[in-house]
Amino acid sequence: MSRIKYLLHKLEVSHEPGLTNAQLMLTNHDLRPVERERRQWRWINFIAFWIADSLNINTWMISSSMIVDGLSWWQAWICVWVGYFLAAVLVCMTGRIGAVYHISFPVTVRASFGIWGSFWPVLNRAAMAVIWYGVQGYIGGECVTVMIEAIWPSYKNLPNHIPASSGVTTKNFLSFFLFWLCSLPALWFPIHKIRHLFTVKAIYSPIAAITFFAWAISRAHGLGPIVKQPNTVYGTTLAWAIVKSIMSCMGNFATLIVNDPDFSRFARTPKDALWSQLLTIPLGFAITSFIGIIVSSSSSVIFGGDTVWSPLTLLGKFLEGASSAERFGIFIIALGFSLAQLGTNIAANSVSAGTDMTALLPRYLNIRRGGYICAAIGLAMCPWNLVASSNQFTTYLSAYSIFLSSIAGVMISDYYLIRKGYLDVRELYSARHHGVYYGRYGFSWHAYAAYISGILINIVGFAGEVGRNVPVGAKYIYNINYFSGLIVSMAVYWTLVQIFPIPSMGDKWNEVNVDVEHLSVAYGQEVSDEESGELDRGEIHKTDDNEAFKL
Repeated sequence: MSRIKYLLHKLEVSHEPGLTNAQLMLTNHDLRPVERERRQWRWINFIAFWIADSLNINTWMISSSMIVDGLSWWQAWICVWVGYFLAAVLVCMTGRIGAVYHISFPVTVRASFGIWGSFWPVLNRAAMAVIWYGVQGYIGGECVTVMIEAIWPSYKNLPNHIPASSGVTTKNFLSFFLFWLCSLPALWFPIHKIRHLFTVKAIYSPIAAITFFAWAISRAHGLGPIVKQPNTVYGTTLAWAIVKSIMSCMGNFATLIVNDPDFSRFARTPKDALWSQLLTIPLGFAITSFIGIIVSSSSSVIFGGDTVWSPLTLLGKFLEGASSAERFGIFIIALGFSLAQLGTNIAANSVSAGTDMTALLPRYLNIRRGGYICAAIGLAMCPWNLVASSNQFTTYLSAYSIFLSSIAGVMISDYYLIRKGYLDVRELYSARHHGVYYGRYGFSWHAYAAYISGILINIVGFAGEVGRNVPVGAKYIYNINYFSGLIVSMAVYWTLVQIFPIPSMGDKWNEVNVDVEHLSVAYGQEVSDEESGELDRGEIHKTDDNEAFKL
C-alpha cells in the first residue's frame, strides 16, 4: 500500500502548497489564471490561428452540402459569411472572459454551473474533443496517403493484410498511424508556444490552397459550371435551405465557441483577442470555402462526370498520368492539407481535451498529459468505423451542437446579463460551501434547468432528423437548433436568477481586468503587496487603462 501511495505521489503534477483535498480537485498550474509572462498571444497570433484553422478539409467542403441542397454558389457563399460572422461574435463573447480574467473554459464555467456542477459540461466537451481528434486524425491520414502516392505510386497498390471485418485496409491504417505518430511531438509544447505552429500553417497552407486553386482553373480553362448554375429551390424551401446552411456553419463552430477561453486567456490584452477574431473568422472561412467551390467546379470540366467535392479525391485524380513535376506539386499541396489537419486537430481537439481532462483530474493531469491521453484514445477508438458510416455519424455530431449551445447560452447569460462582467477569481477555486459560486451541493440548479430547457426545445426536432414522425413545427425549430438552444437557455437562466437570486449579481457593468501574478487559493493564505507587488485579498488592480477596484 505504501508503494502505491508513493507512485501516486510521484504522478502528481505541481500545485500550490497548503491546499485541501477538495481544492486539489479544482486547481493545478494549468488551471490557474495565466500569469503575465505566459500571455504571449498578440493580435497577429490570433489572426494566424484562425487563418490556420479555416484551412482544413471540412471548411473546404462546407459549401458542397449547401449547393447539393439547391442553393446557387453565391447563395451558399453568403450563408458562409453570415454563419461564420455570427459564430465569430459568440467566440468573442466567450473568449473575452478568458482574455480579461486569464482563465480557461473549465474554470469559467464554474461561475455559472457551480464548482462541482461544472464537471458535466467539461466532460461533455472532453468526450466530443476525443472523438473528433480520432476522426480528424483519420482524415489527416488520407492526406498522408496522397503524399506517399505522389512519391511512390506503388503505395496505391499496397497489399492488404487486415481482415475486411476490421473496416480498414493496411494502407489506410498505415497512413493514419503515420499522421498520428507525427502529431505527437506537437502535443508536447505549451499553449503559449504552440502559436508558432499556427503561424507556420497560416503561411504554408494558404500558399498550397491557392496553388491548387490556380492549377485547377488552368486545367479547366475557366471557373467551371457551378458558377453558372442557378439555385434549384424557391420560396419557403429556399428560405429554409438558407437558414439550415447558416446553422450548419454555426454547428461546426459549436465546440470552438465554448473553447475560446482556453486560448484567449493567453492574450496580451483583451483587445488582442477581439477584433482579430471577429474579422478573421468570417474572412478566413469564406475564402477557404470559395476556393473549395471553384476547385470542385473545375473538376467536372477536367475529368467530366459529377463534381468532385473532396480535395483529396481530386488530388488523387490529378495523380493519374501525372509527370514527376506534377507529382511534386501534388505532394506539396497534400502536405499543406496535412499541416492544416494537424493544426485544426490541435486547436479544436487536443487542447480542448487536454484542458478538460486537467479539470476533471487536476491532481494528476495537466494539459500535456491530457493531450497525449486524447491521442491514445483517438488511436484506440478505431475512427475509421465512424467515418465509414459518415451520414449517420455526421447527423449525430451535428445534433450534439444543441448540447454545446445550451452550455454557451448559460455562460453568456451569467457573465453578461447576471454578473455584469465581474468574477471573483479566487472564489472560482474555492470548494467551501458558502463560496460565491458553490451553489447547492456544488451545483447551480438555475444553470442546469436552463441547460435542460435549451436541449428540450430541440430534442423533438432531432428525433425527426433520425427518421421519427414529429410535428412540422418541431422540425422548423430544429432547423435553427443552435440559436434556439442558445436563446432558450439564456432566457431561462436569466429568468430563474431574477426570481431566485444568486450571490454576486451585478447591477451595473463591472468588468475587472485582474492581474493575478501571485494569486493564492489556499484557505487562510493571503498574498501581501510586498509579495506580489500587485494583488492582495482586499484589492484587485485593474490593468491597462482601468482604475483600481475595491472588493
